[in-house]
Amino acid sequence: MNILLYIKAVGFFLLAAIGIPGNMYILFKFVKIKVTIKKLLATNSILMVLASMNLLIVFSRINLQFLNAIGVENFLDDSKCKFFVYTYRVGRAMSICTTSLLSCYQCIIIAPQTRLWAYLRQKAMQNVLLITTAVLIANLILYRNTIMYAIVKKNSTTSPYTLHLVYCDMDYLTYEAYILNGGIFASMDFLFVGLMTVASIYIVYVLLCHEKSIKGKRSTDRVPGKSVEYKASRAVIMLVILYVILFGFDNSMWIYTLTLSNVTPDMNDARIALTCSYSALSPIVIIATNPKLQQLLTFLKRRKCFFCYRSAKGKDIQVHNIDI
Repeated sequence: MNILLYIKAVGFFLLAAIGIPGNMYILFKFVKIKVTIKKLLATNSILMVLASMNLLIVFSRINLQFLNAIGVENFLDDSKCKFFVYTYRVGRAMSICTTSLLSCYQCIIIAPQTRLWAYLRQKAMQNVLLITTAVLIANLILYRNTIMYAIVKKNSTTSPYTLHLVYCDMDYLTYEAYILNGGIFASMDFLFVGLMTVASIYIVYVLLCHEKSIKGKRSTDRVPGKSVEYKASRAVIMLVILYVILFGFDNSMWIYTLTLSNVTPDMNDARIALTCSYSALSPIVIIATNPKLQQLLTFLKRRKCFFCYRSAKGKDIQVHNIDI
């Protein structure tokens, strides 16, 4: 196997190995909470949508990249190619929209207790499902044009304005269509990244003001009522920072490809790796910062302590008093 293909195979395998169990764990835990407790925080509902979209990205793009890297050929026909490309584009759009929605929602939650913010907070909490459904429908409609440009790779010559994917090509036929589609989708990405960035800056401002207001007080004088909200805010900021960093590299490469008449497959593979990294890495941030998902980490820590204890004391230790 070519060394470059080997690196691709290992890289995409790791993304799939991290992304699939991580996102499925998030979905499983929140579904379990919803079924047993009959109530789920709006923030966690948004995280469920994000995890679902992440799984779509993993299955519709990362897995295909891995199969291609290990030498699987002629995997798709035209109809399957259109399906996977469309699924990936919608999943990617929903991922950025959901992250933006999460940051804007958390911004509203921790905002000062004024009449306007209280009204927005109530409406946001009541209509999270409606908002996410509307965003999904909008993306399904917006990205429907990608179906007409997606074709399975053939030996025949394509136009110079073609994005070469693993099993498919996005042949825009004309320079105008190539620039128009790229410009529209890049503008949408920048819009939602801008929203999440502004919301995160405001969250940081509120957190700093909060810390300044309680500075110098005794711990018994501090009001712990918003501790959960502020922890959630820090988690949202971490997600946004992760997305903005990956988005910056991805779209820098995307803008560069708009200046080229023929984009190489290696360039697309690098962009796809950056884009898909968020779907694989964001579950780590979510699990590490969400109290409802801490049971797995607690269990692993306890098992580590258990094995360390056995190593120190020997195999004949009485283990029934160790909490695992």
